[in-house]
Amino acid sequence: MGTSLPKIDKWGVRCETDVLTDVLLCRPDHYRWNPVNRASRETLAAGIELNIDHLKAQYAEFEGALDQAGVRRHYLESEPHLPYQCYTRDSSQMTPWGVVHLMLQAETRRGEYASVIRFYEQAGIPVFNWATRGKLEGGDIHLVREGLLLIGASGVRSDDEGAHQFAAWFEAQGWQCHIATFPDHFLHFDTLFSMAADGLAVCCVDVVADETLDWLTSHGIELIPASFKEASRAATNLLPLGNDRVISPAENTEVNAQLRAHGIEVFDPNYQLFTMGGGSVRCTSMALHRAA
Repeated sequence: MGTSLPKIDKWGVRCETDVLTDVLLCRPDHYRWNPVNRASRETLAAGIELNIDHLKAQYAEFEGALDQAGVRRHYLESEPHLPYQCYTRDSSQMTPWGVVHLMLQAETRRGEYASVIRFYEQAGIPVFNWATRGKLEGGDIHLVREGLLLIGASGVRSDDEGAHQFAAWFEAQGWQCHIATFPDHFLHFDTLFSMAADGLAVCCVDVVADETLDWLTSHGIELIPASFKEASRAATNLLPLGNDRVISPAENTEVNAQLRAHGIEVFDPNYQLFTMGGGSVRCTSMALHRAA
């Protein structure tokens, strides 16, 4: 193990389920469905027309849920040629020691790096590291709890090379890491798995490999099962708020019912037009700080 690094003070995230205080967003000013994933390609092939007014109204519902939960909102500067900037999960990852700038797979999204780097510099948030090997996107990274890291690697949006580089930095700080392979039918691992509260996650158990399920349960993570159909429309893509609260879109009726049965308070904005483009509430947010 290498030398233990000090945690940063004002910012930083040690796990997915501490109280969310600050989040990085990007308003969908220039949003359009972009054929860079299965969900958006199916939406476009169906000939569905995107209603921008409805889309912005749904985003306002999401912002309202964050406000209701007491979360401070921070924004990237949106640019007209980058329609998927609102999916802020993918381009960076906050850690206990600062931000890691990641390696986006889609060429049409790589220009997002500029506004992301500018934001962190202007906010005074230190850089912990830079992804420089393979591919790695934030939708595949899960800080399950302090000391426990899970990374998905389908080989498309994130691959083994990128996942192992990121895992090595955490292992040097004493963390246990697990890399989960999964079918590239799914965009990111957070369309199959998301933490909901401390020790509780939603998971498509019929798709996630037994090795990964065993690893999670061996660490005391209870899994609320979601179906293949639910996972295919990102119903497992949740944003935990801490204190047994979560944002999960209204269309996730079965998942939300199970969460409430487990005592979780669910904030449920309408968000279907974003999930039709390939990402839900976790995808459109990057936690900048969670309070233990």
